[in-house]
Amino acid sequence: MKKIYEYFCKTETAVCGVGFILLVILVFGSAILRFFRMSMAWNIDLAMLLLAWSSFLGADIAWRNGQLIGIDIVTRYFPKSVQKLVMIAVYAIILTVTVIICIYGIRLSWTERLRTFQSLPIPYSLVNLSLVFATFSMSISTVGKIKSCIQHFAEK
Repeated sequence: MKKIYEYFCKTETAVCGVGFILLVILVFGSAILRFFRMSMAWNIDLAMLLLAWSSFLGADIAWRNGQLIGIDIVTRYFPKSVQKLVMIAVYAIILTVTVIICIYGIRLSWTERLRTFQSLPIPYSLVNLSLVFATFSMSISTVGKIKSCIQHFAEK
């Protein structure tokens, strides 16, 4: 199971990187073509789709690797056991929020399934599914963080 999760994480990182590179190429290419008075209407819609997927997948990758900003001005002066209890409580809140966002994201994707982009014949719910996928993945990462925190609770 651990190998599958590692493969999933590597695949997610690769997809996020490729999506970001394509996003930059599309936006830069669109700007250059606009300079020459050539318009590509589908460029903006595809860039919006890639932005949603790249940003949400990037947020999940940053969360999993512990690279999000954390503020511990108050808790750093607490004893280690209290710090870990607060950390578990915060992780539980984050897990609850990600599950709620995932559930409502699925509902939103279902209601938006017939709506399409203005210039592309693909459903708009693909943008919403990026949120669902990322929050589901964040939930898995959060469960792992809670499990690790509980396992190492007695350590200093």
